[in-house]
Amino acid sequence: MSNLMERKRKALVIAALVLAVDDEDEQIKKRKWSKQWLLERRKYSHMNLLHELRSNEPADFKNYLRMENHTFYELLDLVRPFIEKQNTIMRESISAEERLVATLRFLATGRSYEDLKFSCAISAQALGKIIPETCWAIYEVLKQKYIKIPKTEIEWKQVAKDFKTLWDFDNCLGAIDGKHVLITKPPNSGSYYFNYKGTFSVVLLAVVNANLEFIYVHCGTNGRVSDAGILKETDLYRSLVNNELKIPPPQSPPEIGYKLPFVFIGDEAFPLMENLMKPYGKHTAGHDEHIFNYRLSRARRVVENAFGILATRFRVFLQPLNISVENVDAVVMASCVLHNFLRKKSSTYYTSANYIDLEDTESGNIIQGQWRQIGEMVPLQRSSSYTPQDAKLVRDKFKEYFNNEGKVSFQENMIHYR
Repeated sequence: MSNLMERKRKALVIAALVLAVDDEDEQIKKRKWSKQWLLERRKYSHMNLLHELRSNEPADFKNYLRMENHTFYELLDLVRPFIEKQNTIMRESISAEERLVATLRFLATGRSYEDLKFSCAISAQALGKIIPETCWAIYEVLKQKYIKIPKTEIEWKQVAKDFKTLWDFDNCLGAIDGKHVLITKPPNSGSYYFNYKGTFSVVLLAVVNANLEFIYVHCGTNGRVSDAGILKETDLYRSLVNNELKIPPPQSPPEIGYKLPFVFIGDEAFPLMENLMKPYGKHTAGHDEHIFNYRLSRARRVVENAFGILATRFRVFLQPLNISVENVDAVVMASCVLHNFLRKKSSTYYTSANYIDLEDTESGNIIQGQWRQIGEMVPLQRSSSYTPQDAKLVRDKFKEYFNNEGKVSFQENMIHYR
């Protein structure tokens, strides 16, 4: 009996030793928290290539990050306090420069985190935290200066002055448009984000000034919402109908005896309102209506070009975003504020002349910008809605003005109306 007990005791001891060894092996595996090539980030990361481009190939540097060297480092100085992390005993932190480069490369290409990790030498899991965090930092440090909706009548009048000078549209407060930002279907979301194109999206709605800059951006409305109702989901609409935008009172353009209100301009996806003009229906319009439609379209083209440039410079918009839906807003808002930042800081490179639609007013042709050859975002769906009589009267006043005192010499060449 004693021998049997002794054998059992020895067996238990051996089993305990085996378990201890297995546990130690498991602990060793856990302590190895990353793959070896990721641990050697300095050796394998694209940062070495980027520093070479900065020194010897500035054009390639600009193409890689969508901005010039000096602009990148100005942006880095601004965001560094918000994204820089401290080293720990266990490991060296990912630098602010690496975080910003990874984020800009993600926006420029739309590559997945799993793909991007091979050039950044940063794990996909880490990128999933770094990129949204850096996007929000970019938006926060730039928004006060680079995305500003006017707060006073004087500021609104300056926007209108630019539209008059550059696009021959009087009393214009901005061009409105919206696009569907495609996303992969979030888990357990059903048809919540399902849009009219049969894809999944959230909607980006924006107001653009005469210089192709966003002055108002709203993102996050789910794609299922009727496109005609997108505007009503925004605080801009609520402020507009409640007379809270500090819009100037109607004023008379030169040489006419009646006043025109200050208005936003949009396409057929938007409702006609006293402060929001849209085109006349093409099938029911005569000569004067075609003139109005052309003049509105000419000014409204700024928002089409702004969205087009945004999507071709930040190609993350040309494919479904395969990220958590909670982080989509960060990507969108950062891209929009970067668009404005680069329009100010690096406009010659960021939006070269061939990128923007041009008009040949003698031949009556529109020369399409290069962005149209690359791809564009999904537009809002055209809709019909009840039109208040007061809004119709306002549009008729603009029509009368554009066909008489406010006409421009080339408008007859451009309407292609017979």
